[in-house]
Amino acid sequence: MELYGLIGKEINHSSSPEFFKKKFARLGLRADYRLFPLENIDQLPGLIVTQPDLKGLNVTIPYKRLVSRFLQEITSTALYSGSVNTIQIRRDRKISRLIGYNTDIFGFEKSLLPFIKGRKNLKALILGDGGSSRSVSYVLRKLGIIFIHVSRTPQKVSQISYQWITPDIMAGYHLIINTTPLGMSPHVETLPDIPYSLLTPDHLIFDVVYNPMETAFLRRAREQGAQIKGGLEMLEFQAEASWKIWKK
Repeated sequence: MELYGLIGKEINHSSSPEFFKKKFARLGLRADYRLFPLENIDQLPGLIVTQPDLKGLNVTIPYKRLVSRFLQEITSTALYSGSVNTIQIRRDRKISRLIGYNTDIFGFEKSLLPFIKGRKNLKALILGDGGSSRSVSYVLRKLGIIFIHVSRTPQKVSQISYQWITPDIMAGYHLIINTTPLGMSPHVETLPDIPYSLLTPDHLIFDVVYNPMETAFLRRAREQGAQIKGGLEMLEFQAEASWKIWKK
């Protein structure tokens, strides 16, 4: 039986097993998709050895940037973005070759485009500076959207802290994208520390978190009249892209 799975921390909330198991049933495949929580990314080689049927992995928080040192090959898109969320595992007898891809870029762009349709001269705030933020910034660069990273501990000139978000910034940056795990199940009441009272119906609020479908971040934004979109569609788009890679 072919085996696929997800690596990360605190991944019991993931919808990926349900998505793929339904897909396998529709296709009549003898395959399974499992969660593989890792306390440390250094456990990855051991996982590959102990699961000889493993053909592919998805990667989530906090390993999208850390996993690259275990890969034998990384596609140009994943390398440029600095983030890997999909691994293809090729085996030749006892030798495994791990190839890293980024399907978050495809999923985010395909989900974002209809959400921002008709909006010109958008500028964006990207909340967070982890692996998902790299994929988001890659897409925004491609679309010509100016953006600023917002981080709790800004370390680059392109980053600001949450405390530096002024009324002028909120008035000028109408696309706000949460790439942090804040609000993700089971910590559903957590949310990014932005001035929600300054949100308006002109703001477009995107959350890459998909469980719950409406996070506390999205709920607060909706209550201010902003347009909102969660991460479930992005997840499904990137999952389909992962599947195409695994079946090459």
